[in-house]
Amino acid sequence: MKIALPLILAGALALGACSDKAQNETSEAASAVAADVNATAAEAVDDTSAALDAAGNVASNAAEATGSALDNAGDAIGNAADRAGDEIRNEM
Repeated sequence: MKIALPLILAGALALGACSDKAQNETSEAASAVAADVNATAAEAVDDTSAALDAAGNVASNAAEATGSALDNAGDAIGNAADRAGDEIRNEM
């Protein structure tokens, strides 16, 4: 803490000694950095949203494919049961 206080005072004095032009340029640079950070964050949100949408589509397609496979399996079982019933009747 003893070291930090002189550094803070030196920084404040250095900033106070800056010309108005230097202070304006520093402010403009800080604003530009903030704008870049905001744009990057917005792009990250968009990318994340797109990735979640894609994952949802994959899950939906997988669920549909599973449903179709189960329907086909059920049909195959029903057909096999019908054939077995027909064979039993024919043997009687």
